[in-house]
Amino acid sequence: MKPDIFEKRITVSKEDIDFNGHVNNLKYLEWMINAAMEHSAKLGFTPEIYKKIGATWFAKSHHIEYKLPAFEDDKLIIKTWIDEVKKVTSKRKYEIYKNDKLICFGETEWVYVDYETHRPKKISDGVIKKYFKGE
Repeated sequence: MKPDIFEKRITVSKEDIDFNGHVNNLKYLEWMINAAMEHSAKLGFTPEIYKKIGATWFAKSHHIEYKLPAFEDDKLIIKTWIDEVKKVTSKRKYEIYKNDKLICFGETEWVYVDYETHRPKKISDGVIKKYFKGE
């Protein structure tokens, strides 16, 4: 099965720029998490739906590597997808492009947890199937 790849286009705003004159490092993480949430919502998993099914996701770790800077008014494309699923965790990948060049990539390991207890919970097949397409 192939992952469902979500794409989001953004334009870098003045508020995204740090004292060095390029996009603030924390902004990339914010964009990645927002893209992940939008991807989930597109597939029918809004925060409200997760609450209804009694589960949610907690970030375990983030890894981001910066290759090239981005500046105000740059047009960027953020791509994200689920790369790997285990019993209670998944790895989500991210790539950010400017002018067809990869400028940043990252990965987040997410833990699927019970909404009430915050304890790890087995990821259901129904949830997994939404993030992957048949070949």
